[in-house]
Amino acid sequence: MNYYSLNKKSENVTFKEALIRGLAPDKGLYFPEKIMKLPNSFINNLNDFSDTEIAYQCIKQFVGDDIPKTILLEILDDVLSFNFPLVKLNNKISILELFHGPTMAFKDVGARFMSRCLSYFLNEKEGDRPVTVLVATSGDTGGAVASGFYKVKGIKVVILYPKGKVSSVQEKQLTTLGENITALEVNGTFDDCQAMVKNAFLDKDLLDRITLTSANSINVGRWLPQMFYFFFSYRDLNISNGDKIAYSVPSGNFGNICAGMLAKKIGLPIDKFIASNNINNVVDRYINTKLYQPEPSIQTISNAMDVGDPSNFIRISELYNNDYKLIKENLATYSFSDNETVEAIKELIHKYDYIPDPHGAIGYLGAKNFIILNPEYKSVILETAHPSKFPEVMSDYANNLVTPMQIKSIMNKEKSSIHIENYQGLKNYLIDS
Repeated sequence: MNYYSLNKKSENVTFKEALIRGLAPDKGLYFPEKIMKLPNSFINNLNDFSDTEIAYQCIKQFVGDDIPKTILLEILDDVLSFNFPLVKLNNKISILELFHGPTMAFKDVGARFMSRCLSYFLNEKEGDRPVTVLVATSGDTGGAVASGFYKVKGIKVVILYPKGKVSSVQEKQLTTLGENITALEVNGTFDDCQAMVKNAFLDKDLLDRITLTSANSINVGRWLPQMFYFFFSYRDLNISNGDKIAYSVPSGNFGNICAGMLAKKIGLPIDKFIASNNINNVVDRYINTKLYQPEPSIQTISNAMDVGDPSNFIRISELYNNDYKLIKENLATYSFSDNETVEAIKELIHKYDYIPDPHGAIGYLGAKNFIILNPEYKSVILETAHPSKFPEVMSDYANNLVTPMQIKSIMNKEKSSIHIENYQGLKNYLIDS
């Protein structure tokens, strides 16, 4: 399997090269040359397969021959060492809980998969030049990457996060590990952090001195494994003939929903995707106006979705041949305010005795609004993080929220971060460290 840059100005590369590079030299995201459908015999009999077996069938075409089957199965078995329970709210809406991993966020799967693949490739590689994983986070990515790469030999991790714009728990998850993990606190927004990361990958002087890769969902190693969630939940839904399924995905950088669309492309019979946004709603506006116009991100209580220029939307466009009509046929979009999010949290607690996080609450609003207009559908909400990761938001509404031990254990640890103001500050750190 080879990958091409969506800017079409760089040479095609293997899965290994795409994963190590992160971003193509022409600043484009990598995209697979071919996407092959899985056999109907597999799709129609998902109940016969374990999580690892399903994940292998999904990912093997995209890895190609770069990792032997036995090693890839070992990696997947290690990555998928926790559960992905499907909770039924009512006869129309179910919630897929993706927060049962080590950092209690959906990004654990992608971060763990990428770290283990990268470790395998580095062990193959001659020489001892370390790889620096550079990543921007709006909340959960940083903690998942820090956990996934913690103490991995030959890899240094540098995480950029916007000062004062992540929750206290999220901040502790990425600033308390030490070892090979460094957190850089940026005076700015997530978009500023993401712009610095992209600039680093275009800086020839920097790239001549260090080997860089990224662990944001711009990296194929982070993006592709998110397909697994859709297959696992579809299997567990026990679909009846005639059921129409829409997945409501809280969307920020659009990597998760894009992975779902890829799952559909390789054969999973999903009828519709719902991008549930906060007020950072560039894609919602595009669907309604045909104009794609990024804007500076605005801080909300669903901070992981505070993205004004979602990187992965270009992959969605590519999946649908850059055809606006096709995108709109497959994608419904909604945008909700903080006040609406709070009301959804209350509704889920009081009506269903279910405690969501703010992002899951927005996913619920998207599913609810969609089903009102499309009553023939059933919907699955992707609950992307544990509610206890957002104590500043949840404390007023969930008195009986149990804080998991992994959160209690980090909150007493001392934060360690380095303040930077701009790209030059990042470059200086990378060169000097």
